[in-house]
Amino acid sequence: MKYKLLTTQITIRVRHEDRTLYRIQALKNFGDVKAGDLGGWVEGEWNLSQEDLCWVYGEGKVYGNARVSENAEVSGNARVYGSAWVYGIAEVSENAVIFGYAIVYGNARVSGNAQVSGEAEVSGNAQVSGKAKLTKGKYTTGTYTGKEEVKEESLDIVNRINKVLGE
Repeated sequence: MKYKLLTTQITIRVRHEDRTLYRIQALKNFGDVKAGDLGGWVEGEWNLSQEDLCWVYGEGKVYGNARVSENAEVSGNARVYGSAWVYGIAEVSENAVIFGYAIVYGNARVSGNAQVSGEAEVSGNAQVSGKAKLTKGKYTTGTYTGKEEVKEESLDIVNRINKVLGE
């Protein structure tokens, strides 16, 4: 085992239901994590793999049926919940939220106040930040920022704009 759940807990409210999350603590050195380091918060061991280098840092939270595995990282105040999955060497940071059946993997980065939800898939070298909201479709390249809400039907237009702009 690479980490354990501590008795330190917080209660969060999710859709009229209280959920108890537990602080994690590393039991051995791996990646940039040292034995004894405190991590973020999980509802249970099903949320964070005991294998590889994945970790939840700071005040990051993973709960529900969500899963973080392989070498993925969740940090800052980021939240991953529902049935979302973050894996590969993906990073979810700052105040980003991944939920629903969304998947973030590969070398993808989600940060700022961005939301990835529904059945959206963010992978490859895609970067989602700012106030972007991705709810459907597959995003493998490009940078998605700002207040726009990108849905599957507008993805082709966004990709063409990014190509013209050289992004």
